[in-house]
Amino acid sequence: MTDKTTIIIKRRGQREPESFNREKLHKSVVAATLSARAPDGQADNIAYAVTNYVLEWLESRPEVTSHDIRLVATRHLRAHHPDAAYLYEQHRNIL
Repeated sequence: MTDKTTIIIKRRGQREPESFNREKLHKSVVAATLSARAPDGQADNIAYAVTNYVLEWLESRPEVTSHDIRLVATRHLRAHHPDAAYLYEQHRNIL
């Protein structure tokens, strides 16, 4: 499921019009929250809140980096579940 077409600059600097993928963000937040041992329902509710927050944030921005999206999602996730936010933020370092 895609929501908003915007310019998303990837980690390697590629500038391509790309639809923001709400489902991709939702799944990654759920995964981080479940990894932090939150119950399924709570993980889904938190992911829904974080995803909606990011969507609202994107509305006024014609161009963002994938890093910007990750920072905004992490900041909002931290308010709901600090342990999950840490895992989400450190995902690339852990792998």
